[in-house]
Amino acid sequence: MKIMTALTANIDTQDGARPKFRHELKYLVSDAELAELGVRLRAVMEPDPHADENGDYLIRSIYLDDWKNSCMFENEDGTSPREKWRIRTYQLSDERISLECKRKEGGMIQKKACLITRDQMDALCDVTSDINVSRDFPPLLNRFILLKKTQRFEPKVVVEYLRKPFICANGNVRVTFDMQICSSSHWDMFFDPDMPKRPIMPLGQELLEVKYDEYIPDHIYHAIQMRSMRQETFSKYYLCRHYAL
Repeated sequence: MKIMTALTANIDTQDGARPKFRHELKYLVSDAELAELGVRLRAVMEPDPHADENGDYLIRSIYLDDWKNSCMFENEDGTSPREKWRIRTYQLSDERISLECKRKEGGMIQKKACLITRDQMDALCDVTSDINVSRDFPPLLNRFILLKKTQRFEPKVVVEYLRKPFICANGNVRVTFDMQICSSSHWDMFFDPDMPKRPIMPLGQELLEVKYDEYIPDHIYHAIQMRSMRQETFSKYYLCRHYAL
């Protein structure tokens, strides 16, 4: 699938390159508002070339936390800086699996990622695994292995949603519709299309995310304005974790 061959803008490298911090704005919107926004954005932005013929792709992530649930409680308290760790795949395929660390400082977000194999993923999720750091591993993977060993990081919840993305090179703007957000505690069925799950959003409500570097071009800024839109602090991990509990 073409989704497996790209989406590598934030992949960590052995040379220590650091992805930059970006702005990230989140809004809760209705299905009707998303439909109107879709019409507007198709006129001023490009669809993500890695999406399917409907302009969507399915995202499924395993979120990992330590024995004290530090990531969850830091999110609840609004701690800054704070980090979240996840293992992510697209379209339920194990051809491209990434380990990601999402760091938030103030209102800015930085995401670092590295590709991992299916065997490495299984080892990271297995609480009895004795996986060790290696010079052959990306720095981010070695860092997480140390966290797993010293702070007992383990899988806590699976988050799944359907994403419709729009992109613009000017300002490196990315607007995404995240729909059908679901929670599951069955990380052992991560690649199974029949994994049990439950929706976490009220019926007819979805999530709009706007990400950019330094600025949003005026024509995009005006296109995404809706009278009822209100910026929210929204964490898929935090809400899905509570629903899983």
